[in-house]
Amino acid sequence: MKTKKVPMRMCLGCQQMKPKKELIRIVRRAKDSVVQVDLTGKVPGRGCYICKDINCLEKAFKNKRLEKALEVPISDEIYEQLKREIEDEE
Repeated sequence: MKTKKVPMRMCLGCQQMKPKKELIRIVRRAKDSVVQVDLTGKVPGRGCYICKDINCLEKAFKNKRLEKALEVPISDEIYEQLKREIEDEE
């Protein structure tokens, strides 16, 4: 039986390739350009990924990697929501 391929994505904080299920997706919705945290991984739009590690989030936010990847400014509200999600996972 053939083994199933695991989708890999790059974390914006540590720049390492990891399995998609281990990461949190942030998406800019296609129709209205609203940025949101996508826990299902199925919201249509431009997405980027971050590890479930507070250090990766801080590094990505400090270097404005989220803004560059999504091509829109990221509000502090999204940053706080991501921080809460990561703290809840730990």
